[in-house]
Amino acid sequence: MEDLPEALVAEILKKITRTSDLNSLSLVSKQLYKMEGNQRGALRVGSRLCTATKALKSLCARFPNLWKVEIDYSGWIPRHGKQLNNKSLFVFSSNCSSLTDLTLSFCSYIDDSGLRCLAYCKTLVSLRLKSAPEITSIGLFSVAVGCTSLSALHLIDCEKIHSVEWLEYLGRDGSLEELVVTKCKGIKHHDLLKFGSGWMKLQKFEFQGNGGIYGLCQGDVVYDSSYDAHSKNIYDFWCESLTDLRLARIKTWPEVGLRAVLGKCKALEKLRLQYVHALNDNDLIALSRSCSNLKSISLWLNLQRYSSDVRYCETRTSFTDNSLYALALNCRMLQTVDLRFTGCASDWPSEIGFTLKGFLVLIQSCPIRVLVLNTANFFDDEGMKALSSSPYLETLELMMCEAVTDVGMRFIAHTPCLSNLTLRLCHEVTDVGVAELGHAHKLETLVIDCCSKISLQAAQDVTKLVHYSRDILDAFMTVGLKDC
Repeated sequence: MEDLPEALVAEILKKITRTSDLNSLSLVSKQLYKMEGNQRGALRVGSRLCTATKALKSLCARFPNLWKVEIDYSGWIPRHGKQLNNKSLFVFSSNCSSLTDLTLSFCSYIDDSGLRCLAYCKTLVSLRLKSAPEITSIGLFSVAVGCTSLSALHLIDCEKIHSVEWLEYLGRDGSLEELVVTKCKGIKHHDLLKFGSGWMKLQKFEFQGNGGIYGLCQGDVVYDSSYDAHSKNIYDFWCESLTDLRLARIKTWPEVGLRAVLGKCKALEKLRLQYVHALNDNDLIALSRSCSNLKSISLWLNLQRYSSDVRYCETRTSFTDNSLYALALNCRMLQTVDLRFTGCASDWPSEIGFTLKGFLVLIQSCPIRVLVLNTANFFDDEGMKALSSSPYLETLELMMCEAVTDVGMRFIAHTPCLSNLTLRLCHEVTDVGVAELGHAHKLETLVIDCCSKISLQAAQDVTKLVHYSRDILDAFMTVGLKDC
C-alpha cells in the first residue's frame, strides 16, 4: 500500500464508509493512519467520550478536517466518566476550524456559558440541541448573534428556553432555512410568529407541543366548525419558500397562531398535521388553493367537538369530505397520503369526518403512489376494489382496517404497480386472501403484523421478502405510536 500514489490511496479511502473498517485500516501503517485522519469528515461519539482537555485536543489533531460532529450522552451513567462540559466545549469548538454541523444530545453539563463558545464557530451551519436541560434563551441568543452562517436549528426537549429574543433576531438578521422546535414547553406555537420576515427564507419548519393525542375531555371548549382564520389578514408574513411543514400536538384556539401558516405557503410539498386541535375544513381549503405543488400529506386526527350552532354539538375528527374535495381539485401532484385516526370506534358509521365517497374522489384525482390508512373504518372492500385500478399505487399500508376482508385482497392483487403491502391488526383477512396475492406474483415485499387469521406459511408463499410477527407490540411500535 505504501508504494501506491497518495492520490490513489485517497480515492480508495473514499470508497470505505463503515467506521469500523476505517478504524481497522488506520492501524495498517502510519501513512494510512495520517491519511484516514485527514479525510475523516464526520464523527459520532457516545457516552464514554473522555472530556480531559488533552484528550479532546488529541482528538481534534487526529481529525483536523472534521465538519460534522455528533456527541450523544443518551444512556450515560456516572461510572462512564465525566460528560462534556463548558470548558470542554470551548476546547472542542476552538480546535475544529472546519466545523459546520454539530449535534449535542443529553449533554447535561453544558449551559449558556458553553453555548457562547459556539459563537466563535463562524462556519457553523447546522446546530441540533436535544435534551439540553441547562440551556436558556440567553445562550441561544449568543449563537444567533455569533453564528452568522447558521441555516438549520433544531431544539428538542430544551425545557428552560422561554423568551424568544433569539428567534426575533434570527428572523430579522439571520439566514435560517430549517427550524425545528419539539417539546420545548416554554415556547408556545404563537411565539413562533415573532420570526417575522424570517418566514420568507424558511424551507423546513416543524413545531411539536406537549399536548396529548386523545382529544378533548368532558367540559372542554367546543370549536366552531365554520370559523375561517384565513378570511382576515391577521399576520403580515408569507412562507413562499417553505416546502416541508409539520405541526403536532398544539391547540390553535382561541389564538390563531401557527394555523395562519396553512394559508401562506405557495411552494409546500410535504405537510404533516398530527393531533392539531381546532382546525377545520377552512384550513385545508385555504392551503389547497395556494399549494398546487403538494406531494405528500399526513393527517393524524383525534376526536374533537365542533359546532356552528349553539344548539347542536358534533364530536368528530377535524376535517370532512370538503377537505378531500379541495385537495382533489387543487393538489393534482399528490403522491403520498397518510391518514391515521385515534380514539374513533372501529365500526362505521363513527366519528371520522371522512367517508369512502370523499376518499375515493381524492384517490382517483391524484397520482397516489404511497397510501397509509390507520383505523380508517370508512374503508372497506369497495375501497379496495377502487384502489385496484389505481395506475400509480406502489405501496399500501393498512392498520386496524377491520372492514377489509379476503374479498378486498382479491381486488388489490390486481393493482398494476403495487409492489409493497403491509397489513397490521387486520383480523378479517385470512390465508385465503393472502393466497390471492401469491397468485398475482406482483409483490416484492409483504409485512404481516398481528393479523390473527394469517399464517406464516401463507405469507411466505407470496414473495421472498416477508416480515411476519404475531406480537401486537411490533404492530404498534413499527408505526411510531410510541412517539405520539
